[in-house]
Amino acid sequence: MGKIIFIEHDNTEHVTEFGVGSTLMQIAVDNAVPGIDGDCGGECACGTCHMIVADEWFDKTGAVGDAEEQMLSMTPERARTSRLGCQIEITEAMDGMTVHLPEFQM
Repeated sequence: MGKIIFIEHDNTEHVTEFGVGSTLMQIAVDNAVPGIDGDCGGECACGTCHMIVADEWFDKTGAVGDAEEQMLSMTPERARTSRLGCQIEITEAMDGMTVHLPEFQM
């Protein structure tokens, strides 16, 4: 198992463990990380799992698809490294990844 660190907008850290094959959204939901709702269950249809991946980890998250880009385009707190957690499948290479959470979700 590896670890992912979620950092809330007020700098509260949540260190979580993960198994390969899950998504960032599912890890956050399973660990009750505040601010990540995943209302659509991971279907890339709601934007309630918006996360801002730390710069040094962004390249490990894969490409942003068209549906994700469309959802992110409506996110008021979008950053250059914004992603929807439901679209990031966890790999071993993500052990230690830091993810920042916006103050508000869509």
